[in-house]
Amino acid sequence: MFMMKKMDQLLTQTQWSADGDFIIQYGAEILNAALLFLIGLILVKLFLTWLRKTLPKYTDNHHAISLVMTGLNILLSVLVLSLTLHLLGIRTLVIWRFLAAVALVAIGFVVLLRPYIPSLPFRIGNTIEVNKVIGKVEAVTIGFTRLKTFDGKTLFVPNRMLLTTIINNFHFTPTRRVRVKVSIGYKDDLLKAKKVLKEIMESHPNVQKKPSPAVYVMELGDNGISLSGRCWVENLKYLRVLSDVTEKIKLRFDEEGISIPFPQMDVHVEGGKASQASPDLKAEPLETAVL
Repeated sequence: MFMMKKMDQLLTQTQWSADGDFIIQYGAEILNAALLFLIGLILVKLFLTWLRKTLPKYTDNHHAISLVMTGLNILLSVLVLSLTLHLLGIRTLVIWRFLAAVALVAIGFVVLLRPYIPSLPFRIGNTIEVNKVIGKVEAVTIGFTRLKTFDGKTLFVPNRMLLTTIINNFHFTPTRRVRVKVSIGYKDDLLKAKKVLKEIMESHPNVQKKPSPAVYVMELGDNGISLSGRCWVENLKYLRVLSDVTEKIKLRFDEEGISIPFPQMDVHVEGGKASQASPDLKAEPLETAVL
């Protein structure tokens, strides 16, 4: 029993001695390597942040900027890791073999599993609509997609939600159809109104010639005849063309004497008592009340 206790004491003293020698011999190198790794990552982050703000001044290709940033992030991080391992005394050949093995495993993983990995149907710089929210894609991370709305808001949308909902990508096709609805009165000249509406669309410089603009009669409504003007434009010019055409319709219709009716109701009062037809209206017999 006494011998067992002595053996335990000797082993404990030997272990403490070995640990102390290891710390004395390699402690400074480990500390320097840890500092190098930490400082290196901080410098990489600062450099990439500066580069992310600088590159948009020279190019509008957000997809290319994203690829460059991702590639530099991986390359610089690997460089910092290599320098750290070299400082710890690991041979350069061993480091490069290790990095090559990691690269081969990563490439093989991507090649084999890429067809089974779900991807988001947009790229950085695209304008998309998600759950009735329209915004421009600024960044995509593992967990979130950052959108910048047209009223200045920044939204972070979980990627898991984007994989299970309908997304309208306005950049998926180069063109988009503009549809303008307008009503005219029953006493107005229908053929003239169709001609004027078509001329307005054809005269706009951003409206494409093919398919050519067209005007359709959609409905004989309670308050007037509903017309629909349709033309094709580039995606980025959709809102501008829609606004311009709508404004010109009002101005030209006024010039041509074509009325744009508003909702109205004809109330016929019998017996001189308005309350019999509508308690909220005061009207004389056979007078038309416009609501």
